Amino acid sequence: MLSEERIILMTRMASYEQGEGRDNVKVGNYFRSDYISIQVLKSVICATIAFLIMFGIYMLCNYEEFMGNLYNMDLLAFAKDVLTYFCAMVGGYGVLTYVVCTWRYVSAKKSLKCYYHNLKKLGSMYHNER
Repeated sequence: MLSEERIILMTRMASYEQGEGRDNVKVGNYFRSDYISIQVLKSVICATIAFLIMFGIYMLCNYEEFMGNLYNMDLLAFAKDVLTYFCAMVGGYGVLTYVVCTWRYVSAKKSLKCYYHNLKKLGSMYHNER
């Protein structure tokens, strides 16, 4: 016999599996520290590449000025400034990624917990029907 409550629950679960659940299952397969570490590592690598591209473009745009002042400028101070900007950009981006990924992991686990609860509920509905 068809149960309207069971059909509604199965429809809701199927919708979850096709949409949001697909991404949440991928996140839920990791331990918290592993997921966050991988995401932060990827973001630090991407931030480093982005900084190098931006620095290269800056140097190309200001090449003539840089070469004109090369013998008069303090190269150690210039390198220190570049390194400071690099650390600030990559560090800030890493911290931001850590916060966002922690929030994503917690919300995915909470959503999966609700999904697994609905699976148990559906299983008990089948068991009670017999």
